[in-house]
Amino acid sequence: MGTRYFALAAGIVYALVGVVGLLGILLAPYAGPPLAVTAQQGLLMGLFPVNVLHNIVHLAVGLAGLAAYRSYNGSRGFARGLAIFYGLLTILGLLPFTNTTFGLIPIYSHDVWLHALSAAVAAYFGFAARENAEYVSASSRR
Repeated sequence: MGTRYFALAAGIVYALVGVVGLLGILLAPYAGPPLAVTAQQGLLMGLFPVNVLHNIVHLAVGLAGLAAYRSYNGSRGFARGLAIFYGLLTILGLLPFTNTTFGLIPIYSHDVWLHALSAAVAAYFGFAARENAEYVSASSRR
């Protein structure tokens, strides 16, 4: 899978997760640290703690991935940004005093390994993957 298709796939997945969370579909009751923002608070699929702000972030990341799909350079920039952003969220989720992003967004529990996995895959496509030179020049002209 190329970098552009990673941006497309990540964009679709994150946008769908954001929409599902905003609609309250697949949310189990929340049982975790107290949050300042409790709107649409729950455990997505019974595993991942979310609230309305978390779902908006997922939707924004998804839309950014869909927009980045249009060019190789945009896709590579998206993958690099995603790797850094989700890498930082992984670290914040491991620290007890920041695992709710100061009471705004829950990023602990299963979110930690999911953010780490997202960061690792994004880092591969953003920093390590190499594309065919013809494909890159053709997609950059769009």
